[in-house]
Amino acid sequence: MKNLKSIILVVFIVITIVANSQDKPNILFIMADDHTSTAVGAYGSRLAELNPTPNIDLLAKDGVLFENAFCINSICTPSRGAIMTGQYSFVSGITGNNKPLTKENQHLANEMKKAGYKTAVIGKWHLNARPEAFDHYQVLVRQGKYFNPEFYEKGNEEMVKYEGFSSDVIASSGISWLKEAETTDEPFFLKLHFKAPHGPFSYHERYNNYLEDTFIPEPGSLRNRGNGSLATRGHNGELENYIGSSVGDRHAYKNELGFITREEAEANGDITGAAYQKYLKRYLRAVKGVDDNVKRVIDYLKQSGQYENTLIIYTGDQGFFLGEHDYIDKRWCYEESMRMPFIVHYPKKIKPGRTDAIIENIDFAPTMLDFAGVETPAYMQGQSVRTILENKKEPKGWKDRAYYNYYSHMGGHHNPAHIAMRTKKHKLILFYGTNDSKNPAKGQTPAAWELYDMQNDPYELNNLYGNPEYANLVVKLKKEFKELRKDIGADTADLNKYVNPVIEEYWDYSEEDRAKAIEISHQTKIRLETTESKWKSKYAKPDKKNKNKTKK
Repeated sequence: MKNLKSIILVVFIVITIVANSQDKPNILFIMADDHTSTAVGAYGSRLAELNPTPNIDLLAKDGVLFENAFCINSICTPSRGAIMTGQYSFVSGITGNNKPLTKENQHLANEMKKAGYKTAVIGKWHLNARPEAFDHYQVLVRQGKYFNPEFYEKGNEEMVKYEGFSSDVIASSGISWLKEAETTDEPFFLKLHFKAPHGPFSYHERYNNYLEDTFIPEPGSLRNRGNGSLATRGHNGELENYIGSSVGDRHAYKNELGFITREEAEANGDITGAAYQKYLKRYLRAVKGVDDNVKRVIDYLKQSGQYENTLIIYTGDQGFFLGEHDYIDKRWCYEESMRMPFIVHYPKKIKPGRTDAIIENIDFAPTMLDFAGVETPAYMQGQSVRTILENKKEPKGWKDRAYYNYYSHMGGHHNPAHIAMRTKKHKLILFYGTNDSKNPAKGQTPAAWELYDMQNDPYELNNLYGNPEYANLVVKLKKEFKELRKDIGADTADLNKYVNPVIEEYWDYSEEDRAKAIEISHQTKIRLETTESKWKSKYAKPDKKNKNKTKK
């Protein structure tokens, strides 16, 4: 009798283990670099009529689409760091593209391995330290090449070169790893990261004629940029040509004119229009390569019988400007850059739908861990969105504000440093305009506030800050903003110790503060004019076709 009880107990334990194991889904996290929601058909933007992503759209049709998913810092490495750690930049230490994520801090992979998952990351990593926390990795060297890409691989100190186009190579490598993962009893966790459509946009020759004869719809703000502020335009517009890289020739030297000739511009009727068409077609061809390869991976999951038990997430590492406000790249906290596509597909547990719940990319890791049966670790600042996925309702006490901080002041695409708070109705921005070094005054740009009504002005064209009708709302939102910074620890973080005094200095924004900002605007113009002169003398080359064309 005693032996029988022991046998029954063992059988019960085995059944329980098997049941729990089967209840854990495989997890496939697909991320494309700089793939904005505007270029995902399911989001219904002006580009939806072009049908840019039919395969990703199928995931959205049978899954859940998040309309208000936001990144906490719209630049590659900080966003990827937030996804891997579940932490804001000032906690993870990843405030810019040169910051590393070491093995012990690759939290998502470490926690997944503890939960019994076989783990891998394939494609663009860009976190400045090898992803040793994963069982397997094959990651692009730095930003990676579009053609014949080179990878770092687990157990190999030397770079390994693959023939072909990067999106095809990454998908093929992902499928190869999935085949190997089938031979084990462990559920898999695969992060599949495409380099595309990161600039400079390149694509396989099979897409050479894609959209060639199509007129790409322009955003309304391409030519009507809105009123902005002293921080983004300068006093009386004196910084228009220096703040924020442009599609056309607005910015003195950081623009998309390298892709067109003067003849093309004149044939189209204007420089901005011609540059925009080239810019968008190259971008969407790169996106097409991602979408087609997403289909390849999903087809394999279906063929191998793993599709139904795989939680599939599709996202970009942040948003991206496709001509809105005459901007290119990302970095700004404006919607096109701050909002991320975030689609979750798992019909076994999740019914199709859409949600306007506010989530941040620090919530991605806790969500995946939740489905893996892991409680959110105390060191993570994000929260699992599983309840929202399953019920399409926000649980009691769910966040109603998203936080944003761009640190890389005037780097790359000439964006001033800023913080922002996004609610469902409003966005409040403080451009504090300084770096996070010991000498924050070096290279300072004018500080200013911006306020947008996101329901009535979704394209952020009308800055309401300073409008007397909104004075009480400003007071209310500033109070909430200060509370948010305190709640998440931004106001006392050691990494913010040089910028926080500047933020406090301009918080109330008195007439004296504005006068000081105007003087800084004048100084900034003088400094950037000198930069422009040095840049042009170094890079300008005569061109018979386009005498105004310069090397980018």
